[in-house]
Amino acid sequence: MEGYYLDWVNLLLRWAHIIAAIAWIGASFYFVMLDNSLEKPRDQESLDKGVGGEQWAVHGGGFYNMQKYAVQPTRLPEHLHWSFWESYSTWLTGFALFTVSYLWNASTYLIDRSKMDWQPGTAVAVALAFFVVFWLVYDGICRLFGRGRHGDVVVGALVAVFIAAASWLACHWFAGRAAFLLVGAMMATTMSANVFFWIIPGQRKNVAAMKAGLPVDPVHGQRGKQRSVHNTYFTLPVVFAMMSNHYSVTYTHPQNWLVLLLIMLGGAAVRQFFVVRHRFKLGNARNPLGYALLGVAVLGLTLMWMRPEPRPEIRADRSAPAPSAAATLAASVVPPAAAAPAPGADFGRVQKVVEQRCLLCHGAQVQMKNVRLDSPQEIASHAQAIYQQVVVSRVMPMSNSTGMTDDERALIDAWFKAGAPTR
Repeated sequence: MEGYYLDWVNLLLRWAHIIAAIAWIGASFYFVMLDNSLEKPRDQESLDKGVGGEQWAVHGGGFYNMQKYAVQPTRLPEHLHWSFWESYSTWLTGFALFTVSYLWNASTYLIDRSKMDWQPGTAVAVALAFFVVFWLVYDGICRLFGRGRHGDVVVGALVAVFIAAASWLACHWFAGRAAFLLVGAMMATTMSANVFFWIIPGQRKNVAAMKAGLPVDPVHGQRGKQRSVHNTYFTLPVVFAMMSNHYSVTYTHPQNWLVLLLIMLGGAAVRQFFVVRHRFKLGNARNPLGYALLGVAVLGLTLMWMRPEPRPEIRADRSAPAPSAAATLAASVVPPAAAAPAPGADFGRVQKVVEQRCLLCHGAQVQMKNVRLDSPQEIASHAQAIYQQVVVSRVMPMSNSTGMTDDERALIDAWFKAGAPTR
């Protein structure tokens, strides 16, 4: 019964997290597009008001005129919209989901004892340290190197190196699926921390200065803009990391840390294409198509590099005599039921493997994902899922915590392909 309620908590948290993330990413993408699509106003009234750029748009049957002031408007409006709860809600629901899915069951989902044989409490503490340490290092890099003409380039290079190091550590310390999600959550935590510690406080200082009749310090807007731009480049890599748990071909690769980095690099390059594209349309930048092509090339080369080796073909013995027409006809009319089961399709052996490797999470006491495998009928009813999870994706047992061997996976493969017999 505990597994049933845990599944519902996971579902509802995931749903809320996706809704909040859509709102946050949508707002972020919109304002990045707006900033890169602004044109200098042509009417004197807007210039006199201090408008630094504007965009005219049509949507939903109406016309819109978005204006951005160079530093501050001449007066503070009565109603001012703030964008921060989208970020906070995304992080709160995401952290709750990470806790329920990974930290709560650290022995099953977070720890891979073939990599690090540590206690659950230690694994949880190290995982949480990734969030804190990455934010502190990233923030320190921005403070020390974020100024000057080439500040953004230096910061980008240093942060990329640190993400690579964190990815390598995560993939060598934790189960592959958890490692990918941990790196994404680490970056997403920094994105939300940028909003909490820099963007919103700077905006509050500007508003407070206007209410007090004091000049606004433009440095707050510059810092907020810098962190906002960083967030937009983190977005596509984070989204991939969050959805990667559905695609075991990525996180089960022997060099999974490199797979993660290459796919995130491809995502960042594609995002750069969309960022620059808006400036290009106004004639303020060169054609950004190269960024899109770079992203596609990185993803394509990664796909080719990861592809499995083709199985060797079994060639017929040309020296053997060809079967007679009568023998061929006789073989074709034998009903399938008359064929002997494959040698590896012995259900008794399969059942012993299931009992030894699977009942810890799918037995009478615990039924993770509401799957129970302690009877021949239950095993037969879940044969397709067993084959997919154990043989095709190899994600079960989780982190191979029960030590299933390759021979045992081959046994289940043969059993399923023989029709999943139960006797």
